[in-house]
Amino acid sequence: MSAKLEKVVQKYKEIESQLSDPEIASNPDKLKRLSQEHSDLKPLVEEFQRNQKLVIDYKENKELLADSDSEMVTLAREELTRIEAELEDSRQKIRLLLLPKDPNDDKNILLEIRAGAGGDEAGLFVADLFRMYQKFAADHGWSVDVLSSSPTGIGGLKEIIASISGNQVYSQLKWEAGVHRVQRVPDTETQGRVHTSTVTVAILPEAEEVDVKINPADLRIDVYRASGAGGQHVNTTDSAVRITHIPTGVVVTCQDERSQHKNKDKAMKVLRSKLYESELARTAKEESDARKVMVGTGDRSERIRTYNFPQGRLTDHRIGLTVYDLPVVMEGKIDEVIDAIQAYYQTEALKSQDMGL
Repeated sequence: MSAKLEKVVQKYKEIESQLSDPEIASNPDKLKRLSQEHSDLKPLVEEFQRNQKLVIDYKENKELLADSDSEMVTLAREELTRIEAELEDSRQKIRLLLLPKDPNDDKNILLEIRAGAGGDEAGLFVADLFRMYQKFAADHGWSVDVLSSSPTGIGGLKEIIASISGNQVYSQLKWEAGVHRVQRVPDTETQGRVHTSTVTVAILPEAEEVDVKINPADLRIDVYRASGAGGQHVNTTDSAVRITHIPTGVVVTCQDERSQHKNKDKAMKVLRSKLYESELARTAKEESDARKVMVGTGDRSERIRTYNFPQGRLTDHRIGLTVYDLPVVMEGKIDEVIDAIQAYYQTEALKSQDMGL
């Protein structure tokens, strides 16, 4: 096995030793960091141990081929066939586990969906897509908190920004960023003509204060009276908040809460994530092509998917996948699509990696 794997196992054992140290147990921050690192390395170490056992079993059965007992030789050959298949499976899993991990995979996200071409129909599809992601999140035990929304008069949304929190949210949903195209007959269409509309989806890893340092002097904060639905507080108190980051020109607003303080907190959460995303986009340009292939471009201007309602199909253009069960997909059952995309990018990444296995 490669020297890289040996180093990983050695590091894993060192972390296990540290975790049993009483001094570490009394340091919550260090304990949390080491526990996370231990958890990250565990699948690779366990697969390595499985691989080692398979190698030993293979050698033992190989020796049995020289046995004088023909029945024993037959059994050994059958075992070798099985072990060879398992060894290949183990090598593949190790290759995948050795791929560089996206540092944002464990983060929560901000989901941002905006209407593109198509007028009211695009706004209706923004609402439909958001419900799809809400149901997908519920199926995975994640929580969804709407930070900002701009409703249209017919039940659609010009845009919506929501925070989604849970386990491995970014690693699952980062593939959703881009342009989503819908083809269907709008409710307002009297002649049954199919219309094509688009919406853009952005998936922003949620940034903590430690990820992005914001100088208060760089902010212009405006408060104003909220508009639209919201009860008696609308147009009576200055609860809505608009924050402008002067150096970059990034503007975020929030008016969904009754409290100005809560709106400001939510707006700052969005601002931090937008600035963090901008920094990621800048550094991505400096990374290798192999890295870009592994995580996808994430470019929100890239058309990634078409939802064709008359034919009941979804097509993901990045990998040529078509699913003929669109009503089920719109109920949040998109695991099949996401799994296929992940497998595709992992395969592409493996092509550019030489693990020496």
